[in-house]
This record gives sequence, structure tokens and C-alpha cells, in this order.
Amino acid sequence: MEKEKIKPLGENVLIESQAVKKKTEQGIYLPETGTKETPQEGKIIAIGEAKEIKVKKGQTVIFRPYSGTDIKVGDKKYIILKNEDILAVLE
Repeated sequence: MEKEKIKPLGENVLIESQAVKKKTEQGIYLPETGTKETPQEGKIIAIGEAKEIKVKKGQTVIFRPYSGTDIKVGDKKYIILKNEDILAVLE
């Protein structure tokens, strides 16, 4: 099974999760906070057919932690996520 063959249904999107930065460009290490959950970042690989979806394939988005369903295809890990769990688009 390849990523091109995974088609999310309805208002779902397929996201390739990206590692969260632990260090800034200036070399400052970012601490992990125990009080707030850090949003996750990922690239949209495919989108469902619902008209309400406002994101496009290829965009990098920030989404709620612990949301969606993790899947593994080959060596890559993906997340099938509801459109409503996307918080922002990075431009």
C-alpha cells in the first residue's frame, strides 16, 4: 500500500507527521512543558471529498495533540485526522 492509494473519506485528511522542533535557529533548546500539550505539525498528503475542508494537499498544518488515528505504511507513519482538529496552516 502506498500513500497515493490512501484516500481519506468525508472530512478527514491524511497527514505525514513531522518532528517538532526542539531547538531554535539560534541554537536555543526548547523545554518540554508539562502544563500544556504542544500542538503537532505535519504535511497534508491527501484530503477527503467534503466541501467543508479548507486545507489543500501539500500544506503544512498544526493540529491538536493526541487526535486522529495513527497508521503505518511501509516505513512511514501517517495520521488520519478530522478536519476540525486542524488548528492552523503554516505559510
